[in-house]
Amino acid sequence: MSELTLTDDNFDAEVLQSDIPVMVDFWAEWCAPCRMLGPTIEEVAKEFDGRVKVGKLNTDHNRAVAAKFGIMSIPTVIFFKDGKIAKQTVGVQPKSSYVNILNELGA
Repeated sequence: MSELTLTDDNFDAEVLQSDIPVMVDFWAEWCAPCRMLGPTIEEVAKEFDGRVKVGKLNTDHNRAVAAKFGIMSIPTVIFFKDGKIAKQTVGVQPKSSYVNILNELGA
C-alpha cells in the first residue's frame, strides 16, 4: 500500500481514530525538501505496510489540520498513536530515524 492522501475532511477518521500508529507527512508542492523526502516516506510506507498507516497532507490545500497541529515548517512528520501525537520531526530526516520512531511505537 502506498501513502494515503489525507485531507481536512478525512483526517480524524484516518488518523485520530486509527487503531494502528499513523505517520503523517505535512508537505507542499513548492517545498523542495518535501519533494526530496517523498521517496523516503514511500519506502517507509512499503516497509511498514499493514502495521502503520502512512499519510501525506498537503498543507496548502488542508489549512485547518495544518493549523490545528501548529505546522510552521515543512516537511514536518508527526507520528500518532491512539489518536495522540507520539513524536514529531521537522525537516528532512534519514529513513533510519523514521524507522526507529515507528519501532519505538511498537509498529
